[in-house]
Amino acid sequence: MAELVVSRLTKEFGAVRAIDGVSFTVADGEFVSLLGPSGCGKSTTLAAIAGLDMPTAGLIRAGQNIFFDGESSRFVEPEARNCGLVFQSYALWPHMTVAQNVDFPLKLRKLERKERKRRVDEVLALVEMTHLADRYPHQLSGGQQQRVALARTLVYRPAVLLLDEPLSNLDAKLRDRARSWLLQLKEQLRLTTIYVTHDQVEAMSLSDRIVLMDGGRVMQIGTPKEIYEAPANPFVADFIGTSSFFDGELTSGGATGRVRIAGDSEIAVAGTTRIPVGAPVTVAIRPDRLSILASGAPAPDEAGTALHGRVVSRSYLGGRYQHEISIAQTLLRIDGPYVLEQSEVHVWVPASSCLVFERGASRPRSAVRH
Repeated sequence: MAELVVSRLTKEFGAVRAIDGVSFTVADGEFVSLLGPSGCGKSTTLAAIAGLDMPTAGLIRAGQNIFFDGESSRFVEPEARNCGLVFQSYALWPHMTVAQNVDFPLKLRKLERKERKRRVDEVLALVEMTHLADRYPHQLSGGQQQRVALARTLVYRPAVLLLDEPLSNLDAKLRDRARSWLLQLKEQLRLTTIYVTHDQVEAMSLSDRIVLMDGGRVMQIGTPKEIYEAPANPFVADFIGTSSFFDGELTSGGATGRVRIAGDSEIAVAGTTRIPVGAPVTVAIRPDRLSILASGAPAPDEAGTALHGRVVSRSYLGGRYQHEISIAQTLLRIDGPYVLEQSEVHVWVPASSCLVFERGASRPRSAVRH
């Protein structure tokens, strides 16, 4: 295992800059996800680490081994990097059994037969595929094929494990089971791992830290909790979880400030000490932090704002309902266990639930969600 360092990595395809100065570090034994919408540069970054793409500039280092250095024009070929790569398609040899597929990388490395068998047996037990060692790929389910592909990579003991959307070919239920199994495996191995995904649930549930990317750049690096609860900009707030957005002007600051939204409406917000009064801002609000005030009920004993709105849609999401409520020319989403039968409601918006950003700080675009 080794610490992986990526510094100022850049990759250009003609006039297109697919990776633009990307930097991050994966500690020894850490599991880090590269997360973002389609076309954000995460798979290109993984390919550069694996040696499948020649970067334009930057540095990639695993421990003391330099894989790429743009300044010295050093480039180590993929087979000399000791990286394990599992693709989206499992690419198993159809004419080989499970055991033979797993054994193949060891044969290429010319290990002795006895050592090869010991390692194959060991890794098949690790991925719980010993009982299927004599089957062929076409006799396996998608989840079982995924385990074989991972075993084939783990058997030669790579210093760094690279996973490129390995669960995307599985159906929803199988993907959930595979994610739980992969989480258990991660805790057993503690192998330095980079996991590429566009699925925020996968990234949140598996990762020690997340590198969230967009447009070839890093938007934020942090633990799943840090990125969800303290997003660095509106794009992050929009991509991780669900948020509703109000544009307005900060009319007062401090620990609890106020933002003027459409018309003369104002809402109480928290965390505005670094934003100057009068600045144009964007307010992001999570739907799970809102509540509906019963008719005639007093406001909760906390800083916040009651906003009057009209219910425009109701969706049943299995065990909970999501409503869209039109407030100040904006659709505000709110989640709850009960359907709202009334057409007009008062929504309680705690000041602590409002994330405030100066306008222009990576305003969310139509991010691709899956």
